[in-house]
Amino acid sequence: MRNSHEIWGRVDAISPDFTDLSDRIWDKPELAYDEFSAVTEYSAMLKAQGFRVTEGIAGIPTAVMGEHGEDGPVIAILGEYDALPGLSQAAGLARPSPLPGPGTGHGCGHNLLGASALLAATAVKDYLKAHGLKGRIRYYGCPAEEGGAAKTFMVREGAFTDVDAAISWHPSSFSGVNAPFSLANTRIDFTFEGKAAHAAAAPHLGRSALDAAELMNVGANYLREHMPQGARLHYAYIDAGGTAPNVVQSNVTIRYLIRSETLPELMELVERVRKIATGAAMMTETHVSEKVVSAVSNLMGNSPLEAAMHRNFENLGPPQFDDADRKVAAEFVATLTKEDKLAAYRRMGIPYDPDAVLCDLIAPPCAEGDMSAGSTDVGDVSWAVPTVQARGATCAIGTPLHSWQMTAQGKAAHAHKGMIHTAKIMAATALDALTDDILLEQARAEHAARLAETPYICPLPATVKPPARRKQAAA
Repeated sequence: MRNSHEIWGRVDAISPDFTDLSDRIWDKPELAYDEFSAVTEYSAMLKAQGFRVTEGIAGIPTAVMGEHGEDGPVIAILGEYDALPGLSQAAGLARPSPLPGPGTGHGCGHNLLGASALLAATAVKDYLKAHGLKGRIRYYGCPAEEGGAAKTFMVREGAFTDVDAAISWHPSSFSGVNAPFSLANTRIDFTFEGKAAHAAAAPHLGRSALDAAELMNVGANYLREHMPQGARLHYAYIDAGGTAPNVVQSNVTIRYLIRSETLPELMELVERVRKIATGAAMMTETHVSEKVVSAVSNLMGNSPLEAAMHRNFENLGPPQFDDADRKVAAEFVATLTKEDKLAAYRRMGIPYDPDAVLCDLIAPPCAEGDMSAGSTDVGDVSWAVPTVQARGATCAIGTPLHSWQMTAQGKAAHAHKGMIHTAKIMAATALDALTDDILLEQARAEHAARLAETPYICPLPATVKPPARRKQAAA
């Protein structure tokens, strides 16, 4: 706490450059592994701020790392900047209004996420330099969080081997320490190969890959009754075999997204899904092959770092939103349902306030509330090093992630205030880890104890490479 007020002032002093950076990233949304404009922006900003820059981390062209300092502990602050398909939206407009173009948009707030993380890292860098302190602060620009598992590849390639602790955050309706709960997952493409035939004249000669895929879905639907609580199965057709109904489809690819609460549970569930695919192929006399696309681990918590971050939240208090911010937020709340708002409160373990439109409190530490969750490749970082995440209030209460409403608020004044507020929390927590040997030792000890109980096994097979690497090889 002794350094908090100074580091917060340093964040405020340099924040305009980083809100501008966030807006520029919002203006050019890019999908997983194609964030070439974003990584160029971040590399330029890191160099301008005096970081030592390493590009192409883990062989991924859109991953970058900036470092400052010598000797001492290494603290990583993680940023992201990938967008989502189908979520294009005009900024600030509280009704659906997609922008012209490919339809990509920052519906998860990663434009804010990456910029706030670099703002925090830069403030810590300036503080260390001003006070002549040992220690290294690193910014990791991480692409492809949305289904691409870039951090999992980075962990597998040793990008975090010498890191002592990692800090990250995510835009949200509320401010507080993020509950360390997410679902491990893997994405697998199952391709069925059969035999084409005339569907009317000679259907008996065909072997339908589409039938196989649909039978697989039937089997998966019955499996849902017998999965662990919290596990999830989703699927999408990548190639349904064509549009001609008078042809027996000979090749079909279907992507399964398999989730579970822990890595061991995930591995068991994946094997059951594979058996269903094999059975579907046997029933249709087709052949099935598979390709793992991506995979991530569940989050591992770290209570010493979480307690330190919560103390910083309590010291700083909630974001200072004004009436103008609340007026804008109210327009977006009007587009949501009561259930949207209730879900946000349940997730954070906070009593429901029907009149609130923006966060005016700090959520309880690691509140478990409604433990429904998605997945994140931060999970694999948390298995590699002690990791803590914040939630930062950047949107109207109840705004769903992956929605046009989230995209529309990405450049709002209240979004900027939320990202600056969270940068202060991350910067103060990073300083705590850099200057408090006891805190760091406690964090390491708890992390080692958890790994001793459940060792980390990377969910990505060694043969699976990032899509960007495959693109380079083909060029």
